Amino acid sequence: MTYLEHVGKYFMMLRLVFKKPQKLHIFYTALMKEIEDLGLKSIGIIMFISFFIGGVIALQTALNLDSPFIPDSLIGFAAKRSIILEFAPTFCCIILAGKVGSYITSSIGAMRVTEQIDALEVMGINALNFLVLPKILAALFFYPFLIILAMVLGIFGGWLAGVASGLFSGADYIIGIQTEFNSFLIVYAMIKTLVFSFIIATVPSYHGYYVKGGSIAVGRASTQAVVWTTILIVISNYILTQLLLT
Repeated sequence: MTYLEHVGKYFMMLRLVFKKPQKLHIFYTALMKEIEDLGLKSIGIIMFISFFIGGVIALQTALNLDSPFIPDSLIGFAAKRSIILEFAPTFCCIILAGKVGSYITSSIGAMRVTEQIDALEVMGINALNFLVLPKILAALFFYPFLIILAMVLGIFGGWLAGVASGLFSGADYIIGIQTEFNSFLIVYAMIKTLVFSFIIATVPSYHGYYVKGGSIAVGRASTQAVVWTTILIVISNYILTQLLLT
């Protein structure tokens, strides 16, 4: 029953979030700030992890394909599929859930325990719309660009790792990337990214908005938000894969 209560409160929160902002210029300023906090400040870690994970995927594929009957171009093909289908949209969003989710929960939770949210509501301001909607739109707008960047850097990292290690040639890797390219896989990754972005923005906001207690409660809520965001990303990943690829 506790889980059902949280699900109900979550959807009731969303009903209040998606209302027309009272002052558009204030909303625009808040949206630009959230794009910087949630998106621009996450570019560095996504670039770093994508580049090296792409290299690891290519190296591990090359080390496990030691049969002379298997062409080296299969390394690029396997790396491309792995990065586009799962690594870039799913793994990167899980990383963002940890980095961004804890920030969202702690920032909103701190406002709750210091009664800043109560002050907004006393002034007649829809606090959920004011605090959460810019975060949702910032994530939905910016995270697809982050995931595309992760795809490009991951594939490039795989190519550079192969050339540097000598396990396979760069030409064979590029041939594998070009083999049987299906543009729907990009669409599939973007659909997953949008769903994950919505989860990353709303679940931590829920935990922060309804936190009770002091600073210790805010820390616990941040941990719970990251855990539940990751769980929901994994579950929705399975559901979307069943719906879109089978």
